[in-house]
Amino acid sequence: MREWASGIRLSAFSVIMLSLVVLGAWVLVPTIGTFIDQRQKIAALEASVQVGEDRIDELERERDRWQDPAYITTQARERLYYVKPGEVVYLVDDDLDPVALPREQEPVSDTLEERAADWMPQLLRTLVSSGLSDTVAVAP
Repeated sequence: MREWASGIRLSAFSVIMLSLVVLGAWVLVPTIGTFIDQRQKIAALEASVQVGEDRIDELERERDRWQDPAYITTQARERLYYVKPGEVVYLVDDDLDPVALPREQEPVSDTLEERAADWMPQLLRTLVSSGLSDTVAVAP
């Protein structure tokens, strides 16, 4: 190792050039880092501008839809239940299948009853049935 190091001869020109390269790297590295940060911020801002432009396009399409009389009529009929003169509208209050409706609860007894049953399968059945239920039980 010593022989290798002693074999290196540096001239003044080589030392000056090496120090200029090191100085240039020392000056440029923070600048490159700043450039990369700025490019990332620009990309993020361009993405947010694109999202804003998409939202503007969506709102303009919505505004154009509201210029159409047929769309206004449809919205008034669906949202506000407006009808034309002479029409009869029937609102179905409870359109669920009777099988899907929750059963009536049995009255709660005043006496304490002990049943011979394992509670763990019952708990599991209750959790599974409540998680997979399509109907909502209405409080009385």
